Amino acid sequence: MEKKTLNHFIDAIKSCNSNEPWSSSLRLHEDSKISVYYSPFEHINNRAKIVICGITPGKTQAMEANRIARNHLIAGDSIEVASNSAKKVASFKGFRKPLSAMMDEIGLNKRLGLDSCIELFEAKSELVHYTSAIRYPTVLANGNNYNGTPRVTSSPFLLNMLDTYLAEEIQELGSDCLWLPLGVAASQACEYMVKQGVLQSSQLLLGLPHPSGANSERVAYFLGNKKRDKLSNKVDPDKLDVAKQLLMKKVANL
Repeated sequence: MEKKTLNHFIDAIKSCNSNEPWSSSLRLHEDSKISVYYSPFEHINNRAKIVICGITPGKTQAMEANRIARNHLIAGDSIEVASNSAKKVASFKGFRKPLSAMMDEIGLNKRLGLDSCIELFEAKSELVHYTSAIRYPTVLANGNNYNGTPRVTSSPFLLNMLDTYLAEEIQELGSDCLWLPLGVAASQACEYMVKQGVLQSSQLLLGLPHPSGANSERVAYFLGNKKRDKLSNKVDPDKLDVAKQLLMKKVANL
């Protein structure tokens, strides 16, 4: 797979409507199940101590990244500045507070020498690399954000993206960098990279609930803000308890 970056899409980003990120001029791939679009998420912070890894940027993140990059490019800023700023501003937009709270809950703030992991999105952003297992925004045939179905490993194009883009990031960041995947699909992608020998299992912190609104019950229970007897039958508190204990133990032993 040929790697695509902002260099290949300067004109498309400068002329795009940032409120419509699924433009044909930005399309990288399309089949009967998924479409993949370019958005400037390729910047790699090689000083990072921890990686926060989602499954793929959603529409909200793509709109913001395209808007930021477009403004920089029109202003005459460099591609590097546009790419860096777009990723920093757009990554995990809308999820940052619950995500930071869960990271604090398992002790990552202490491991990183922070009062709170919210600093990773503010003054201490040099410590974190934000990314997605599928680097560029992926959309289902019905227009919804890709959620891990079909599985990454069952799609030749998405699997190729893992082997091309995700492997590049893992190798550049090195074996001392921790990886925190969010949700089942991102975890499966990272575990695939372990099987490929690219990522070490000791680097992986598995089990944190995804901080999206759809997971609000799981997040609330994980943070101790909701009692077990108040949970719906969609949530397995025992599974969350085990995941939390394992995460806390692994972070404490790092």
